[in-house]
Amino acid sequence: MRWWSAANFVSNAGTWMQLTVQNLLVLHITGSAAATGLSMSVQAAPALLVSLLGGAAVDRWPRKLTVAVSQTLLGAVAFTTALLVALDRIDMTALLVLAAVTGVIATVDGPACALLGNDLVPVADVPSAIGVGALVHSAGRLAGTALAGIAVGFLGTASAYAANGLSFLFVASVVPFLRPAAGAAEEAAAVPRKAPAPARTGVREGLAYFARRPRLVALAGITGLSSVFGRNYGLTLAVLVTGPLAGGAGAFGTVSTVLAVGGIIGAVLGARLHRPSVRTVGLLAAAGALLQVVAGLSPSLAVLLVLVLPMAVVESVSDTAGTAVLQTDPPPHLRGRVLGVWSSIGTVWSLGGPPLLGLLMEWAGARGALVAGGLLIAGSIGTGLLVRRRGGPVPVPLPAKDGDVTGRAALGTAA
Repeated sequence: MRWWSAANFVSNAGTWMQLTVQNLLVLHITGSAAATGLSMSVQAAPALLVSLLGGAAVDRWPRKLTVAVSQTLLGAVAFTTALLVALDRIDMTALLVLAAVTGVIATVDGPACALLGNDLVPVADVPSAIGVGALVHSAGRLAGTALAGIAVGFLGTASAYAANGLSFLFVASVVPFLRPAAGAAEEAAAVPRKAPAPARTGVREGLAYFARRPRLVALAGITGLSSVFGRNYGLTLAVLVTGPLAGGAGAFGTVSTVLAVGGIIGAVLGARLHRPSVRTVGLLAAAGALLQVVAGLSPSLAVLLVLVLPMAVVESVSDTAGTAVLQTDPPPHLRGRVLGVWSSIGTVWSLGGPPLLGLLMEWAGARGALVAGGLLIAGSIGTGLLVRRRGGPVPVPLPAKDGDVTGRAALGTAA
């Protein structure tokens, strides 16, 4: 698990180096901010269309081999981009094609990496390990963003892509040496091997399980509302700081740093959760939304900074709890497909959320968007909890295969 965490830190740092430089590269090639958004959308779009198939494939293929191959392919794409940039042969068409290829590979690599850690820790330690994964993600993001500027300044733009390629190869080289925790090998052996079903049948099975599982549907609703109206702080807080609070780019940089610190603290606290539930996720998300309402009414930058830290902490713990629920709920033979469904839903949020939030800000301003969004999240979660309490629990039969141990959790990873 220590080796896997170290590999994921390196991988995340390399990924954020590339992402930071890629936006600057697109601006250099096209001079258009809209083109920057297009390149990000092209890389994200395959998750909407192909994630269901990718998740189904992950459930059938050997996991360590899948991760090793997908990481190697991602490294090859990064090295190809680095070569084209170094030779000054890169253009917007090539960049979009490479971004799309990266997105397609990621539809398999994402759930495979998220589930590979399934055998690395005892069952009781899985929520803590997910918290470690969130911490690794935040630390890798900070390190990668900082290293991107240093690499570009001393070695040029191509070096960031080359570094990301090396980070993928590092992960691939670590995978063969990972060993399961005690008892994991027996569980894997207990699941009988069967001939793989057609891909579309596997996809339908994953969709049906997700749709019939009320707690997953509720988790999707909570996460969707929070993602659209409560997590786009790069947009809402940027406008609030530079507009009504009369701050500048430096002031927003300070706010972003506090958000990052809060995310790290929240990941550490989230690692202490042993049995997270959808109710826990909802209550934490509602608390974060109410803090967002108060933040939207901040009379000064100092007050905003005081509120941003607990807001980021609460939402980071909520995210960690939600990841634990998502990865521990499905039986082992469906986890890849459920993560594929989740990836498709998340892509809808990431692509549709910013335009919806932008329209809300046009209508109500930055303060109004923060207040209205926070009230919408908290009100929706509160209504859902009241309806559930009045209706009582509804038993739902779970499809399972012989040998499945449904309590066995999957480990989230930031790779």
